[in-house]
Amino acid sequence: MSISGSTLTVDRAGCEADVAEATWLDVLADYVELTKLRISVLVLVTVAVAGYLARFGQPDLWPLLHAMLGTALVAASASALNQWLERHTDCDMARTADRPLPAGRLSPQQVVVFAAITFVVGMAWLILLAGWLPAAAGLATWFIYAWVYTPLKRRTTWNTAVGAVSGAAPVLIGWTAAGGAIDSRLGGLFLLVFLWQFPHFMAIAWLYKQQYADAGMQMMTVRDPSGRRAGVQAVLGAAALLPVCAAFGLFAPGPAGLALVGCTLLLALGQLACALSFFLRRDDDSARRLLRASLVFLPGVLLLLTFVPLV
Repeated sequence: MSISGSTLTVDRAGCEADVAEATWLDVLADYVELTKLRISVLVLVTVAVAGYLARFGQPDLWPLLHAMLGTALVAASASALNQWLERHTDCDMARTADRPLPAGRLSPQQVVVFAAITFVVGMAWLILLAGWLPAAAGLATWFIYAWVYTPLKRRTTWNTAVGAVSGAAPVLIGWTAAGGAIDSRLGGLFLLVFLWQFPHFMAIAWLYKQQYADAGMQMMTVRDPSGRRAGVQAVLGAAALLPVCAAFGLFAPGPAGLALVGCTLLLALGQLACALSFFLRRDDDSARRLLRASLVFLPGVLLLLTFVPLV
């Protein structure tokens, strides 16, 4: 790889990749790719909604903004470490082989430096400008995702449950940054994000089951190629979201609570129907429908919660 015309030799993590000329914009794009931008955006939305609900729809914007900025940096570090740890297995999966590390556009040293800088700056930002509790939640999220979930993907199907914990932990960052009380509203929001990940991840695990198998990843669909166990987990996760959605109505006043229950349950039932279809059919079409339903469900519920603040 070359930057501004100079040649840089890198470790290509065992992948076959040609060394190509790259401009500074290309390099910047590769660093952005390290952050897994789409996942990071969802994380920041979760932090923002949690902070908004924690203060009953009247958040203190500065601590919440600082929490989001610090979280963005810590999340970038975790995503970069995830790709550094998986740089060899990423070579064996078509969906990841063109990432900056396996494709040889960035070296392992560059990625480690990027991960270290974003972690240190992000943690300092959280500690100094958001508070010790958000910083502790951010540290836990980073550690579980990078150093527990990522290695477990090659060892046990329990990686999904561990990943779901780190996926829901940003709720704690936003909530504590806003100074919210540790109460049932927080528990409901955490469960919402935690349980949602099972139908979402099972759909992905089915669609890429052969690639995961080729890379040695211990996903549920690799250990059980029939997809039955993945289907069961998808259905159980989607079904468990029904009482969680219904419970949100208890924390919203009068007709607003009824409307919130009705709309969130409608979204949850739609996702459950897709999960049941996936369990019964276990094919790519049903998995794609479930994936799309999950991508509608969570943003939809979070959006509804911002319009009907819990009391």
